[in-house]
Amino acid sequence: MKYETVHIVYFSPTRTSAKIAGAIAKGTGIRAQVETDLTYEAPDSEIRIENALVIVAVPVYGGRVAETAMERLQTIEGNGSAVVPVVVYGNRDYEDALRELTDFTRNAGFIPVAAGTFIGEHSYSRPDLGMPLAAGRPDADDLAAAGSFGKAVAEKLAFVSSPEELPPLTVKGNFPYKVKGPSTPAAPVTKEELCTRCGHCMEICPTRAVAVNEAGEIASDKLLCIKCCACVKECPEEARLFDTPYTAMLFNNFKARRVPDTFI
Repeated sequence: MKYETVHIVYFSPTRTSAKIAGAIAKGTGIRAQVETDLTYEAPDSEIRIENALVIVAVPVYGGRVAETAMERLQTIEGNGSAVVPVVVYGNRDYEDALRELTDFTRNAGFIPVAAGTFIGEHSYSRPDLGMPLAAGRPDADDLAAAGSFGKAVAEKLAFVSSPEELPPLTVKGNFPYKVKGPSTPAAPVTKEELCTRCGHCMEICPTRAVAVNEAGEIASDKLLCIKCCACVKECPEEARLFDTPYTAMLFNNFKARRVPDTFI
């Protein structure tokens, strides 16, 4: 079955999931592309996808699909469309996230035909302290692997008249899914001596956690912050900082380069 349109759906605060989804889509060779970006807000109404090859890409938080991503994906309905679930993690482990996303897409009316895991720079990466965590990823090798994966997906589908003809897809992960412990409220802070009040951090925050407080300072609401650190990575003045002891633990234990994992 040859598709004329590839539809990418992603939640991607630091744009790593978006880059991977785009590279996979390019690899399929399908020229017409539609994007649904769930990063900044949920759609106002249900999105029904038909007659397209769909790529759903989201980040992994603590071995599960990022909670905000899962909430916003609830608006998507597959109507029997072929889907490629993809999770992007920060070089530690994806644990049950890919299984969770694959199960979700199946329950939402999609037919999973392939799936993959890729690596993106960890939100807690601190190259400035000599503790990079998958810094710069996805890099050229990651994007090339994503492109090759997209090509393989298209070739797989070319030999069937419908995705329903394919055997059920199996991926790594457990069910019931990993139970995450309680999250301690925390958020990046502003280095006032560097901040120019440009407002970029407020514009790119996926949960609108960043605002100007009563003192006229840029501050984050710890209860709304999901610790994606988009504001840290994209601040043009490097005026945002997220300091956490988990950075050292992750760097010391997970510095070895992980590679993409695909199921097709």
